[in-house]
Amino acid sequence: MLILSLDAGSSSLKFALYTDETGELQRIASGTYTASGGRLTIAASRERPPRYATRGSSVPALTWRAEASLPDLFAALDRYGIGAITAVGHRLVFGGPERTQPTRATSEVLAELERFVPLYPLHLRSELDLVRSVRAHQGDIPQVLCFDTAFHQGMPEIAKRYPLPSSLDPIVRRYGYHGLSYEYILTQLQADTVGRVIIAHLGNGASLAAVRDGQPVDTTMGFSTLGGLMMGTRPGDLDPGVLLHLLNVEGLSAQQLTTLVNEQCGLLGVSGTTADMATLLEDRRTGVKAAAFAIDLFAYQARKHIGALVAVLGGFDMLVFTGGIGEHAATVRQLICDGLQHLGVVVDAARNMANASVISQADSAVDVRVIATDESLMVARHTRRLLTAGA
Repeated sequence: MLILSLDAGSSSLKFALYTDETGELQRIASGTYTASGGRLTIAASRERPPRYATRGSSVPALTWRAEASLPDLFAALDRYGIGAITAVGHRLVFGGPERTQPTRATSEVLAELERFVPLYPLHLRSELDLVRSVRAHQGDIPQVLCFDTAFHQGMPEIAKRYPLPSSLDPIVRRYGYHGLSYEYILTQLQADTVGRVIIAHLGNGASLAAVRDGQPVDTTMGFSTLGGLMMGTRPGDLDPGVLLHLLNVEGLSAQQLTTLVNEQCGLLGVSGTTADMATLLEDRRTGVKAAAFAIDLFAYQARKHIGALVAVLGGFDMLVFTGGIGEHAATVRQLICDGLQHLGVVVDAARNMANASVISQADSAVDVRVIATDESLMVARHTRRLLTAGA
């Protein structure tokens, strides 16, 4: 079985191809296509089935033209002799208020999701277009939709409700995102170590989730991917009065406000230079005050959200860092944890700087871990499960 996992952003397409010939899903190809071009990397290792191995010890890559797109990806895979793809799995940002599980991409389901596009135009439009593009080029190949909101559907009702009138459309509630990442992290934890866990998915998009015995309890993102913790270019939680001020006093149009909160806030807005955490950390080392303040604000907000989630859980046993920042930015992890000692978090500085899998000291009441997430593998697993079950 060959499963292609696709993740369509507003300006990029990430993909990974998996085989299960050995019984476990193994990644054999991956890459990214953007407006400026694309790159496909075919993996080669001794553990990989022989027909997927490549000549020599180097890892070959294919770069295609900027105007190339999905057909070129399928053609490139075919040229490498990988074989016919069995199914395609998609990561979708939003599944609506009822979708609690991955589902087949039928015409009825796609029509249902179309009505949510105005709520998530930057992501859902491109994601649904990609599903239809695969259908156009690959015919009736099975496609499975995996929703980032599905994991959080199990939260208690009190965690989903906004203090708004019941007369409003009930679609306006808290959903939570990064669900595939949280789900993957839980698969990496031993059942007897789960307990009360806070997972910090920190990247250009950032959120935190509270989990008790493997079940979602609360999360920081709400109705949209704009809320909660500040991010690379998104502000996180804002007083609604700020938005009213920008519309009524500053005179921003709805489109200008949309651009502002999606592309110009967060780390970029505070630093005035970049949303890239690695660059900000380097600027901080060279004494750039705005960069240092942006990082400090990010860590400060993360600590506040962790404190709130600890209150919801009634304490916590484990803190997990994941995502690009969570996995690689030791300084940011340290800044966040330095304000959590009173909650039982004690970080070992040497382990943290080495990006060890466990970065807490042996006597820390809270186990602090760093786990690399893999949302594309989670999509592939769901896709295989549905195909195997015949759903």
